Amino acid sequence: MEPGKTMSQLRKGVLEYCVLSLLRDGPRYGTELVATLADTGALAMSQGTVYPLLSRLRREELVTTDWSESPSGPPRRYYALTDTGRAALADFASVWAQFTDAVGRLITPDLISDRSKQ
Repeated sequence: MEPGKTMSQLRKGVLEYCVLSLLRDGPRYGTELVATLADTGALAMSQGTVYPLLSRLRREELVTTDWSESPSGPPRRYYALTDTGRAALADFASVWAQFTDAVGRLITPDLISDRSKQ
């Protein structure tokens, strides 16, 4: 698999939970979420990816939405985490620690071995 595809697949698997975690401390509007994800580098996503995800999260009742006036333009739709969303995020966080530990144990020996050959 080429490196670009690998990163794309990893992003798809965790994007939902990254968005939920960005909402953990309070409501945010969509463009703000896109910008924050872009600031991470590895999680940069287009609005065409994030907005459909937000719609799905709303349908699944993991987030709610509310329109609020903006000091610098038209009203904005803010997304907020629901109790169900908080529970899903907590579940993911506990699984994520186990998952990354297991993957790390499997791939680290190869990485160390490859570096020693150089």
